[in-house]
Amino acid sequence: MKYLVMRKIILFFISLMGIVSFASCKDDSRLPTTELTILRSDGSKVFVEAEIADTEETRNRGFMEREEIPDGTGMVFIFDRDQILGFWMKNTPHPLSIAYIDSTGKIRDIYHMTPFSMASWTSTVSVRYALEVPQGWFEREGIKVGDKVIIPGKTDK
Repeated sequence: MKYLVMRKIILFFISLMGIVSFASCKDDSRLPTTELTILRSDGSKVFVEAEIADTEETRNRGFMEREEIPDGTGMVFIFDRDQILGFWMKNTPHPLSIAYIDSTGKIRDIYHMTPFSMASWTSTVSVRYALEVPQGWFEREGIKVGDKVIIPGKTDK
């Protein structure tokens, strides 16, 4: 009898350890996403599925330590006020391009950033948003400074 009770207890703890181990493998680095529409100067549209970084913690983390960022995806950084923004690539292994976007949704700057670099890529004017995508994606999609990004609930008013 004692043997069966001990066996059940041991099996319970082994099962519990497996559940905890499995749960800890979950990739919780992904943020909620939204579909952004980018209106090119010729009137055509491009879409990007962007993770939303709208808290200090998520903005500071960004794409750090992400090895894979597929084309057609990115991260939009949302700030509460217009300001000069500067981003760097510390602990970020994937090459990225960044667009700085003003409060109306107009792209004001586009830069290509170097993985792991501590250099700061700074906006030339006060902006409210930044959009990071895999490096070269803006060019491949024909997106340029002056195009408009529609961020649901922000620049679509």
